[in-house]
Amino acid sequence: MIDLPLTIKETQEGLMNKKFSAVELVDSYLARINKYNKDLNIFLTVTEEEAYKKAKWADKILSNYPLLGVTVAHKDLFLTKGVRTTAGSKVLESYVPTYSATIVDRLEKAGAIMIGKTNCDAWAHGSSGENSDFGATKNPWNKNYVAGGSSSGSAAALSANMALISTGTDTCGSIRVPANFNYLVSLKPTYGVISRYGVIAMASSLDCVGPLGHSVDDVKQIFDVIKGKDGFDSTVIEKTNGEKPNSKLKIGIAKEFFGEGLDKAINVFKKLGIEIKEVNMPTTKYAISVYYIIQPAEVSSNLARFDGIRYGSTRQNFGDEAKRRIMLGSYVLSSGYYDAYYLKAMKVRTKIKEEVDDVFSQVDALIAPVSPTPPFKIGEKTKDPLKMYLTDIFAATANLTGIPSLALPFGFTKDNLPLGFQLMGPRFSEETLFSLGKMFEKETGYKPKIANI
Repeated sequence: MIDLPLTIKETQEGLMNKKFSAVELVDSYLARINKYNKDLNIFLTVTEEEAYKKAKWADKILSNYPLLGVTVAHKDLFLTKGVRTTAGSKVLESYVPTYSATIVDRLEKAGAIMIGKTNCDAWAHGSSGENSDFGATKNPWNKNYVAGGSSSGSAAALSANMALISTGTDTCGSIRVPANFNYLVSLKPTYGVISRYGVIAMASSLDCVGPLGHSVDDVKQIFDVIKGKDGFDSTVIEKTNGEKPNSKLKIGIAKEFFGEGLDKAINVFKKLGIEIKEVNMPTTKYAISVYYIIQPAEVSSNLARFDGIRYGSTRQNFGDEAKRRIMLGSYVLSSGYYDAYYLKAMKVRTKIKEEVDDVFSQVDALIAPVSPTPPFKIGEKTKDPLKMYLTDIFAATANLTGIPSLALPFGFTKDNLPLGFQLMGPRFSEETLFSLGKMFEKETGYKPKIANI
């Protein structure tokens, strides 16, 4: 067996130098899946046959592909041609799509090897991974705790060493929270940088797709492969602000975003000579309230297509959380309540965006927690939906305003549960965030870590 985990660079160097083969890599990851998946509930579908076929191709070709031999796990919200795609819901339990999502195709063409489809909150409705109709994903760092949601399996697959990279979706922290709960790096990109074609929609004005990995370099390398226009998603824009010189960077900290332990990360950036500036963002305290009006409204519209007539099963198979959001969304859009709720929320969203734009005229990035707490116990918040929704309180601003956010791991609790934070930047500032992230990793001597299952 190969000594895992590896970075993308180490994987490709090993393949080119014939230290191991792509088939041996697949052997190693599948061995982990076969040994631990039944207990952790990470993969809903394992694509063993497809993985070996692609691995044999990689061993034969050994050419300059950006992600040659890199195993990838896809959140089960991404359509995969000929491979079951459930969105974590019994409604689509037997659905097999006839085409693949754009980023699935792009990763395939870059040489990546799909190892399987990962568990997630049904329709991406959740912050913990407990709303999946196929059961909760367990956190490999401690099986009594949640893996974060909604991209629970995508994160747990990496921390359990079942894949090297993964894909996720982020409508309100659904990439960043699982990454932080599993000691991983992840990117919620600028809205409109990566195509969402072939990704089952949750809330269309908020949804973003992005990568998870063990390091900033790995996440950047995936981002470079999957970004850009595809001709299918009309929201995609090809633009970048470029990378700014390190000596001129300023990071803002708002009292509205300050959380326990954040001061340690701030001190690292201070040591690097980066100026830390206090900024004021009073309207962002309404972000989570605004989000939980706009998002259910869009959910109620997007889920209307799943009627069981053309494909999938009947609407009776919707879970409790899906039903809750459909009802909330229909209510705020209904006659007599539209102006009082939805229209007002949209106006506040515009105000938050203006406030964020003003702050980014003063600083290059914002630092904030991803979640108000470390991973919590399975079942701890399931009986109180409002308490669960507050898990996203620090995540909502990036989605409402369309800005990018890079989640970074940083330390552990006394119970050995992962901790981390996020860096948010102005729209199209991914390169600056990557630069800051790599500086942070170098200064702290960061090394990827996996759970000791």
